[in-house]
Amino acid sequence: RGSRMAALIVMLMALSPPLAWARKIQPHFLEYSTSECHFFNGTERVRFLDRYFYNGEETLRFDSDWGEYRAVAELGRPDAKYWNSQKDFLEQTRAAVDTYCRHNYGVIESFSVQRRVEPIVTVYPAKTQPLQHHNLLVCSVNGFYPGHIEVRWFRNGH
Repeated sequence: RGSRMAALIVMLMALSPPLAWARKIQPHFLEYSTSECHFFNGTERVRFLDRYFYNGEETLRFDSDWGEYRAVAELGRPDAKYWNSQKDFLEQTRAAVDTYCRHNYGVIESFSVQRRVEPIVTVYPAKTQPLQHHNLLVCSVNGFYPGHIEVRWFRNGH
């Protein structure tokens, strides 16, 4: 009986490396998803994306412009086929433009979309020079929101 067990152990040890080399098995992997709302002109046009990733590669995506899941990589094909066959689930995902995106826009609009912060403006000379010399002035504008601003320089109010 002991010799059979030893033979089995030797056979398993001999077969294990080729089996391990036949498939590339990763001990750690990362799978994640994102749900994105893209707003154009407020909520006039809204696009919902539900994206799935495996080890940093996008594999599957729902786009409200398409109204269905589509494989972005070969790995996403089985999921796209399955989720598109689930009519109730697909209708729920299509409705996310309203139930998820437009709903959350209404919740956060007052403290995000309508947020306004006045800029802090500082004007200072580039170098300190005697008073009779002309100085190059530097204008620093920061601490404002939203990001797009226009800065104008006037000399004596004109």
